[in-house]
Formats: sequence, structure tokens, C-alpha cells
Amino acid sequence: MYLLTFVSIPTLFLYVPIHASSYILGPGPDTNVMIGAILEMIVGLTGIGTAVALYSVIKRQGEGRALGFVASRTLEAAGIFMGVAFLLSVVSLRQAGAGTGALPTAHALVALYDRIFLLSGSFIPAVNAVLLGSLLYQSRLVPRALPVLGFIGVPLLITADAAVLFGVIGRTAAPVALAAIPIAIWEFSLGVYLVVKGFRPSAVTALYNRTGAVDNRSFVPVATAP
Repeated sequence: MYLLTFVSIPTLFLYVPIHASSYILGPGPDTNVMIGAILEMIVGLTGIGTAVALYSVIKRQGEGRALGFVASRTLEAAGIFMGVAFLLSVVSLRQAGAGTGALPTAHALVALYDRIFLLSGSFIPAVNAVLLGSLLYQSRLVPRALPVLGFIGVPLLITADAAVLFGVIGRTAAPVALAAIPIAIWEFSLGVYLVVKGFRPSAVTALYNRTGAVDNRSFVPVATAP
């Protein structure tokens, strides 16, 4: 599922036409946007799946952060689906022949998509990296070099997002793409590692033994004085 979250990369090109100022006035099919919407929906669902699949193990290192990871992934997916709804609304305007009177509405919907993507597709992954990365780093379920990549990417991504948010640079500027690379490598590398090797057995055993001991102590009867 981690690897499937990368299927939306083609949307960088598929969504180029819809960002044109006169998109709803032009002729032609809307296939590219529809394909991009489907790919993003897959990303949203598999994003939630990554958190749910990992929860039963990582909660033994820190249940609060593990639950936070599930919540942040769910919030990310909600933002993705909302963004898709905005773009599909633009497609509906075009198919209905709304004309020049609907141009402001179409531009507003595309702008909303860009803004929500800045949060759900860029900022939230930085939050995910902090929550999941810290759990994996402490538990040693995977090599520590993997979450370190995520930690490196967090300040870079947040800085780039802030620069876009305050209009310092454009959303398609080169620094924005470069800042996303460490987080992307971290998530892709984690997916590949889990597919090829899985969690380290010794680390899993240590987690279950530690939490099992704590659970057992809670059921030990306490002797009382006569």
C-alpha cells in the first residue's frame, strides 16, 4: 500500500490542462482529469491502509503516536478526496457548457484544489513522517537510516509549504519539488523495505515481550493483610 501511494505522480501532467485559465471553454475530452481523480482516490484509500496495517505493531512502541498516525493519514485522505471533488466540479461546469460566466467559479475551484493539496498532499506527509518515523526509529523495526530520511525532509517540506502559502515562491517552483524529495524517498524506501524484508523479527519480538510483560503485571493478584 505504501508503494501504491505513488500512483498519483502522473497527475502532475494530467492536471496541467485544468489549470489553464480558459479550460471550461475549450473543446475536447476530460479523460486526463478523470484518470487523475481515480489515481488520487487510490492514494487516499491506500494512505489510510498503510496506517491501519501498521497500527497493531507500532502501537506497542507508543499508542498515542500510533493513533495520531492513523488520524493524520485519515485527514490526509479526506483532503485528497475533497480536492478531487473540486476538480470534478470544474469538469462538470465544462461539460454543462457553463460558458464565460462560470470562469470565476472554475478558477476558484482550481485554486481551492491547489490550496488543499498544499495541506493534505504536502504538509500532512511531514506530520506523518514525525509520527511514524519516531516510532520506527525508537523500536528499530526497520533500519534507522529510513526514518532519518523522513526527519531530514520534515523541515524542508514545511519551509517550502510556508513559502508557497505566503506567496514567496510559486507552487510549481523548483525548490518546492526539491524539498519533497527526502520525504518521498523515505516513504518509497519504507514500502520497498517492508515488501522485501518486512519488520526486523528481533525488534517485533522485543516489542511484544515488553508490552506483554506490562500486560501480565496488571493481572498479578495483590496480597492483602489479614
